[in-house]
Amino acid sequence: MNNLSAVTLAAEDLSMFGTDPWWLVLLKAVFCFAFVMLTVLFSIVWERKVVAWMQLRIGPNRHGPWGMLQSLADGIKLMLKEDIIVKRADKVVYVLAPIVAAVPAFMSIAVIPFGPADNEVSIFGTRTALQLTDLPIGALYLLATASVGIYGIVLAGWSSGSTYPLLGGLRASAQMISYEIAMGVAFASVFLYSGSMSTSAIVDAQHDRWFAILLPVSLLVYIATMVGETNRAPFDMPESEGDLVGGFNTEYSSIKFALFMLAEYVNMVTVSAVATTLFLGGWRAPWPISSFWVGANHGWWPMLWFTIKVQLLLFFFIWLRGTLPRVRYDQLMKLGWKVLIPVSVVWLMLVATVRAMRNENYGLRDIVLYVGGAVISLLLISLVVDVFRDRERKKEEAAAQLAPPEPFDPMAGGFPVPPLPGQTLPPVPRRRSRSGGEPQLVGAPDAPVNDKEADDA
Repeated sequence: MNNLSAVTLAAEDLSMFGTDPWWLVLLKAVFCFAFVMLTVLFSIVWERKVVAWMQLRIGPNRHGPWGMLQSLADGIKLMLKEDIIVKRADKVVYVLAPIVAAVPAFMSIAVIPFGPADNEVSIFGTRTALQLTDLPIGALYLLATASVGIYGIVLAGWSSGSTYPLLGGLRASAQMISYEIAMGVAFASVFLYSGSMSTSAIVDAQHDRWFAILLPVSLLVYIATMVGETNRAPFDMPESEGDLVGGFNTEYSSIKFALFMLAEYVNMVTVSAVATTLFLGGWRAPWPISSFWVGANHGWWPMLWFTIKVQLLLFFFIWLRGTLPRVRYDQLMKLGWKVLIPVSVVWLMLVATVRAMRNENYGLRDIVLYVGGAVISLLLISLVVDVFRDRERKKEEAAAQLAPPEPFDPMAGGFPVPPLPGQTLPPVPRRRSRSGGEPQLVGAPDAPVNDKEADDA
């Protein structure tokens, strides 16, 4: 318990921040903005190149060497396009929505550490940390900025005065609510192990072992939620062009559309940086390198390891887009509410139990026995419940097969609707045959057949 208290007290020591001169703070802010923008420009080209490679296509190859300036050309093209404001739009909200979506995406990078926080690096003769700033609740700041950004999408869908953007905004809000809960619970597991909510302290707590190894379930939950939070394939339902034309940004053009596109890719960079900070050791070098190179985690080298990890996570986003098809909306909601939230809550309970037992000086063997026994007991209980549930379901299906079919009126609501499972369409009357016979019913059992129809058959 004393060791945990010492770690917590050390984690809250943020005295190295807030002492930089104003010009250095401004320089760091410009660097953070430039890092995000350059990463976005590279990611757009990289995505188009990788997806083209996966689909046996060439990809962009006209602008710049190997097509590397394609994203810059796309940005210039969007800015020079005609800016249209639809007639039924709420003009003030319509213009503010792209800004609300883009600005919080840039704000998150302010608390991400690019290197150690012990003033190892000198910039123009001033010792400073490779981080713009840090907060005792830095991780909660990340959650807050991610939550604010979704308001831009919702307001864009509402203010456009069109049906499809409104549906896209509603989908985005429902998706955010579903996946934000699981993301917060995944963060809580990291807080329990690091003893702090400060991002720099969370990276320091991973000096021996990354949290991706200690908390693998939290990492998997966060990866699923970060794809849902950024509205990326296969969870890109708010902008599904198959049924919503373009989703929340259907009525946008020119620079306002570019801001939405920029916000999406900046969010990708941000959530990748957060995953690197919380689970992949942040700026620390990977194990094979750190084991034989003492200076790998000192000086300017940590920025290289941090950038490589972020780029690998961005490649994961691209790989998902080129591999998996878009899921149905009910599957998206089912994954969020019935899988991710229960799994993250149960995992948080197990992590809290292990931490409490360690604080009480329980041995590793006792912890494994107690926790393993509790997990096995829960699995057995769930198995018994599933067996009884399957029996009840089979009884209901058998009773439904023996029961007579329900009468079905396809025009009961004033317009034709298809039958539900277990319902059958009534026989449809046919026109009178040319031979003058009586009209017959299509689908009626043992319907008489006149002589002319029999000859034709």
